[in-house]
Amino acid sequence: MADTPETSLEGAEPRRNGTVMAASDVNDWFVREVLPLEAMLMQFLRRGWRNSADVKDLCQDVYVRIYEAAQIEIPVPAKAFVFATARNLLIDRIRKENVVSIEAVADLDALGIALDEPGPDRSAIARQELRRLQAALDRLPPRARDAVVMRKIEGLSRPEIAARMGIAEPTVSQHLAAGMAALADFFHSETIEPGEKP
Repeated sequence: MADTPETSLEGAEPRRNGTVMAASDVNDWFVREVLPLEAMLMQFLRRGWRNSADVKDLCQDVYVRIYEAAQIEIPVPAKAFVFATARNLLIDRIRKENVVSIEAVADLDALGIALDEPGPDRSAIARQELRRLQAALDRLPPRARDAVVMRKIEGLSRPEIAARMGIAEPTVSQHLAAGMAALADFFHSETIEPGEKP
């Protein structure tokens, strides 16, 4: 078989339009344009995929897809192409597993940009958790409740709590230990019947 111009160049790949893209051009482009995006790409993949052990393999799969596409035609702009390729790879993997993670879909839609405000469901859950916490705090003895609020909510140190409450620092530690143990018992033993408000 005679060599044609498309097949005779060593390290060259045929392009759709019949011209040849030299492997060295693709390699130079890849090193210059794609590899500097690796940190952002890894962060994007970590947010979009629930199993962090797979992230390095996913990154390599993205690189393979990008490199193969660049052999046909070098994409411009590179950054948009890299993240579109990563997004498509994640979607393919999620479809193959038939498991759609709500977090993964949200991250894919936003391309890694978090929403500024929580949705109504998260706000409702947060309000419910705050009501449960307030109910638990109300069940504590007054001194233990005051110590826990000053330490965990107001962020005061043990010496500051001791000064404010007019007690010794070891006593503050006892109130904190008792309060935290009571809160843990409340949250671990609390059972809410369906339809019952916490």
